[in-house]
Amino acid sequence: MANTVIITGASQGIGKAVALKFASQGYNVVLAARQLERLETAANEVRSFGGEALAISCDVKQPEEVNDLVQKALDHFGHIDVLINDAAVYYMGPVEEASLDDWHQIIDTNVFGYIHTINAILPYFLERGSGTIVNVSSIGGLDYIPYQIPYTTSKFAVTGLTKSLRAELSSKGIHICGIYPSFIRTRLMERALFRGKDEETVQARYKLLDTALNSPLLEKPEDVAQAIWKAVKYQKKDVIVGTANFWTTAFHLFPGVMKPVFRRVFGMSDRYQSKN
Repeated sequence: MANTVIITGASQGIGKAVALKFASQGYNVVLAARQLERLETAANEVRSFGGEALAISCDVKQPEEVNDLVQKALDHFGHIDVLINDAAVYYMGPVEEASLDDWHQIIDTNVFGYIHTINAILPYFLERGSGTIVNVSSIGGLDYIPYQIPYTTSKFAVTGLTKSLRAELSSKGIHICGIYPSFIRTRLMERALFRGKDEETVQARYKLLDTALNSPLLEKPEDVAQAIWKAVKYQKKDVIVGTANFWTTAFHLFPGVMKPVFRRVFGMSDRYQSKN
């Protein structure tokens, strides 16, 4: 009997690459995201590997939709073995320019989206005495990065959620893994919030990230998918992906150099430079 994985944020980017990777390894795949048309396209690609795919439109901010997602997966496949949380919204701009609506959109998606799926599937995993939960965090969940504060706040929360879940649930047969990539060549722009003191600065931040995401130096979604597959297969706890190893090491070894660099790069025309 084939194993079954649920993947959120599965219509594109990392989530879609993960779906294809697990399908290639013989998994049944449940793809979840808000846009059903894109999900169905991704599901058809998954089916080309010969496995089963179930596309379910789901807004992870809505707990009732998440509960329905898990129940439909169980009804269709009879069992769930792995949950991979990937849905996220990115933010770039000064913290004072982030509205409460911005904060809610990011925290409700990036944190409560994960909490909702875990809350829905955990009773099943506990009753069965086994299961794997993978939370895709970020290098922003390891190092404090200026001008991305709502995003890094959410990713630090995911890191804490992941590590504390592991401390409690490992003895109950449930494996918890955290994945920490840097920027990845994905369609992140569609789910990003850019803020600034004026429209010129907002557009400059947009262009900065757009240029960065097209750099050949960045990892591809498939690189993260491979890291997630190995983490599940070999029961790894925390995986820092590719160039994220360089950045987090440099940040910890040379904070006096890296922090000003990050402020200049992401601050753009913002002149309120901290002395710390």
